[in-house]
Amino acid sequence: MQQIAIAPGAAPRRKLRLGGQMIGIIGAFLVLIGISALVSPQFISSYNLTIMSRDLAFIGIVATAQGLLLLLGDIDVSIGAIAGLAGIVCAKMIVDMGADPALAIPAAILVAAAAGALNGLIITLLNLNSLVVTIGMLSVYSGLNLLITQGRTIVNLPKHVTFLGSGQAFGLPVTLWVMLAMFLVVLFVTARTVFGRQLYAVGNSREAARIVGISEVRVRVTAFAIAGGLAGVAGILLCFRLMSAQATLGQSWLLPSIAAPVIGGIATTGGIGTIWGALIGAAIMVVIGNIIVLGGVGIYLQQIVTGLIVVIAVALDAIMRRFSAGN
Repeated sequence: MQQIAIAPGAAPRRKLRLGGQMIGIIGAFLVLIGISALVSPQFISSYNLTIMSRDLAFIGIVATAQGLLLLLGDIDVSIGAIAGLAGIVCAKMIVDMGADPALAIPAAILVAAAAGALNGLIITLLNLNSLVVTIGMLSVYSGLNLLITQGRTIVNLPKHVTFLGSGQAFGLPVTLWVMLAMFLVVLFVTARTVFGRQLYAVGNSREAARIVGISEVRVRVTAFAIAGGLAGVAGILLCFRLMSAQATLGQSWLLPSIAAPVIGGIATTGGIGTIWGALIGAAIMVVIGNIIVLGGVGIYLQQIVTGLIVVIAVALDAIMRRFSAGN
């Protein structure tokens, strides 16, 4: 098996840049918190903090999923639709088929993971662009959600499942605990396992990864499946929180899922960043969104601001990479 030559000191320099970048991101987040608390006294109220923690739970899960793919240099714009598919399948099984939630939940997560894996297979086996493919699959899954629901809202979910969507444990929303558990698993996988090292290797250079014997197809399809499963968890939790499921479930998560990892320092070209960045970026997105709401800004302007954040984050990512390359 051939080995890839790495320049002496290259890894330490990369870690140093990454560490400095994370310190900068965390510093920016803390400054944002301070400014938000000064701008609106309601920001630090227990009620508002609970609202933000619930928002962070959902955005944090989908941002972690998208961040995993960005580390590969891939992207999945159908993540929101996959999340909705999982929520709809779960609700359909419980309400219309009388299935126990203990069976419906894992079944729906498997459906979401299979949808993600299908995306990965199409992209890797046919050597297609992930953005183009997942735009098409976004339409497929959105249409499937409409087909299953027939455009109607699925209601009459049993009340005991509301605990998973809106209950609290140890003073924090259950959804936040689920998000933290999912995040820690992905963090461990990316930072401490062979698969994680292979993930970064493929993200850095697919050709070099193939030379050393890494199966690019296996790594990328597995990552897409994990991302789909994570999105499925978020969709099911939102379904339980709303006590209903409809075809538009999860559609608003597309832009935050992309913006959060990029804000957190995960390069769109792959191989650079850490999954920590996805969580911190998600927290920044939640704080910005919350301040917009507290400031009484209309829903339409909120969408404009979110879109601008995505563009600015991607632009800054490109500028920083060029600056680092120049040094």
